[in-house]
Amino acid sequence: MALQRLDKIVASTGRYTRSEAAALIRKGGVTVNGTRARSGAEKADPETDEILAEGVRAGGPEKRWFMLNKPAGVLSATEDARGETVLDLLPPELRRIGLHPAGRLDKDSEGLLILTNDGDWTHRVISPRKDVWKEYLVETEGVLTEEDRAAVEAGIVLKDFTCRPGRMKILGAGETGRALVWIREGKYRQVRRMLASLGKPVTSLRRLAVGGLRLDPDLAPGAFRELTEEEAMTAFAAGDPEKDGKS
Repeated sequence: MALQRLDKIVASTGRYTRSEAAALIRKGGVTVNGTRARSGAEKADPETDEILAEGVRAGGPEKRWFMLNKPAGVLSATEDARGETVLDLLPPELRRIGLHPAGRLDKDSEGLLILTNDGDWTHRVISPRKDVWKEYLVETEGVLTEEDRAAVEAGIVLKDFTCRPGRMKILGAGETGRALVWIREGKYRQVRRMLASLGKPVTSLRRLAVGGLRLDPDLAPGAFRELTEEEAMTAFAAGDPEKDGKS
């Protein structure tokens, strides 16, 4: 990687603004390969140099994960001229550290969305081969039936692809259009398209979990909190919801 200004590297961690990073360097709070830096204008390679800011590694992007309770009306994108994106819900310092949505929720959907700068983690979560189940609470027009459940669990055939077998648990003793749905893929509007193909258009969709990582019930719509690495890794801890007794 090309050499970069030291104050820019330190600020890219999201723990400091650019001016705070420069001030920290002037105070002697940053070292490069064991040598105390004196100016933010000094250059370093964030991938090969050991850069410590107040004793914490600053070279290279620190892997971070944030749980967001996505509200309806917001786009799952890093930027979009059509409207507000999930990154617009974050403070400026977090918008500078390379976060992206891990997967997507369509504009009208709500619930759990993870923002991270860890591309490997995102790939594992969204890859169908990794069998990471995503759980959704849905409401539909009309009453969901056992035939609908069986169709979801057999694998619904859509125009452009065949869905892998999912899981459904109808709520309300089969007298409502409310259900929990689990899928292992994340095609665009997949759950909505699956149920629409059964003649039960979705009127409300909320993601509750990704693997073993569940939406924090204390997070209001639009609110977020940072996850520890241990929490982030629980996304890969849960298996088949049927075997886990969820359906």
